Amino acid sequence: MLRTLYSFTGGVKPDYRKEQSTALPIAVAPLPSVCVVPLHQHIGGTPRPLVKVGRKVLKGERIGAADGNFSSAVHAPTSGIVTAIEPRLMAHASGLSAPAVVIEPDGEERWIDLEPMDYRRADPGEVRDYLRDAGVVGLGGAVFPSHLKLKPGKDKPTRTLVLNGAECEPYITCDDLLMREHPDLIIKGGAIMRHLLQAQEVLIGIEDNKPDAIAAMQAAVARLGESMEVVAVPTRYPAGGAKQLIRVLTGIEVPHGVRSTDYGVQCFNVATAYSIWYALERGQPLISRIVTVAGNVEQARNYEALIGTPLAQLVAHARPRGDTNRYVMGGPMMGFTLPGTSAPVVKATNCVIAASPTMFPPPPPEMPCIRCTACVDACPVDLQPHDLYWFSRSKNFGKAQEYHLFDCIECGCCAYVCPSHIPLVDYYRFAKSEIWAREREKEAADAARERFEYRSFRLEREKQEKAEKLAAKTASARKEVEKQVAAVAARAEGTPAAPPPAADAEEARKKAMIAAAIERARVQKAAVEPKNIQNLTPEQKAEIAEIEARRAKIRQMAKTPEESSD
Repeated sequence: MLRTLYSFTGGVKPDYRKEQSTALPIAVAPLPSVCVVPLHQHIGGTPRPLVKVGRKVLKGERIGAADGNFSSAVHAPTSGIVTAIEPRLMAHASGLSAPAVVIEPDGEERWIDLEPMDYRRADPGEVRDYLRDAGVVGLGGAVFPSHLKLKPGKDKPTRTLVLNGAECEPYITCDDLLMREHPDLIIKGGAIMRHLLQAQEVLIGIEDNKPDAIAAMQAAVARLGESMEVVAVPTRYPAGGAKQLIRVLTGIEVPHGVRSTDYGVQCFNVATAYSIWYALERGQPLISRIVTVAGNVEQARNYEALIGTPLAQLVAHARPRGDTNRYVMGGPMMGFTLPGTSAPVVKATNCVIAASPTMFPPPPPEMPCIRCTACVDACPVDLQPHDLYWFSRSKNFGKAQEYHLFDCIECGCCAYVCPSHIPLVDYYRFAKSEIWAREREKEAADAARERFEYRSFRLEREKQEKAEKLAAKTASARKEVEKQVAAVAARAEGTPAAPPPAADAEEARKKAMIAAAIERARVQKAAVEPKNIQNLTPEQKAEIAEIEARRAKIRQMAKTPEESSD
């Protein structure tokens, strides 16, 4: 029974040029002279380095620990000596550097002691942690940590597992060759993923321009006796997008901002399934991947290259022609020009295209938009690209968001069909970056305001607390004075007296306070023992006695007649 296929709107059919790199089998790239292993190669937190300069490492040894659960580890691609841990140029459109571990290979290729895992008997959570520490991420381009996607849905159980072998971008054939040469391992990896997700069915979507890969995968499914279905889907870019492939295979349209797991579907690249099998059955972490080298070269081919291999050394094996003026990582539709060939192979490197002015001529001058709406017909996510262009160009970012700017997957279909040669995706990227920058500024301003308000609140609270403590201390002191006044008055009168008038009582209270203070001073003085008087000379003792006599005389003269009579 044939499966009913659905369609997605838009899309284009560019010149695929895949036959260039499919004539030869996958070759193992020679060991590079140096391996530059970036610590951050995936979506999520940056791994923490576990090695120091001068340390010897073995092949497969973990050199970067996952930073929390939303991260993935990195490993040494070969044995050698760590010569540096420093920022190096990365394979990124920004041309920025990022921390990397630099390893000088020793040529021995000595592995660590590999420890496979029996996923059938282990707890699923332990299996996912094992894959996290093995550095397994999505190899279709998104490099999302795979262990996070292998969790069954809580509210919606996983019904369908989709293995993505569409590979719709021109020039790229790494998944095509992998499916031809290692279909059994992909199927076995898919069975592991089905076990972890508890999926009811597994669909393997492959574009119909890859007949050899389709035949190989169908034969592997039959040979292994797995209940999986290999489905040939119509060739149309971007059919390899996860949401587009899910739409074609299941008819489910996943809205922006919603996960496919909410609809009971999960999607993985076929190369990810292959790496999961290697990690669990062989105990080998993700230290290499298949990379297509094509374009303006003498011998286009797919290479299994170690992560960290400088791209200059990789493309040299394909012998670039003399008029090559730049290199593109990824396909011509969604790829970007590399800032330099000293950048290393990373887990997201699926293709490197050598470009020349003849192969990729400079774009024609940008012309005014003529509102032909060809971009609308080509958009695979049902947007209005011409309106988004005007809003982005005029920096009307609020309106651009109203027209669902962030639904754009930047596939490049709109720019591909634009008769005015407008680089539409560049405008959308500009608008997105500006919105993100303003959001960050707003968040920083909000955080600063909250800090200021909390500081003001804290200072006011401390001020109030100090005032309350002072008031309590004053009240306590006043009660003590009143108690002492009452005691002095009782001693002076001998017996309790009737309460005097208010004015006389106030005057008596003041005098009693003074008397109490004098009494406290007398008591304190009597309690203090003079120091350093043991060895006084007779002259010094006489002088002290004279001083004390004068003080006594002064105190006697200061007394009132009433006090003297008392």
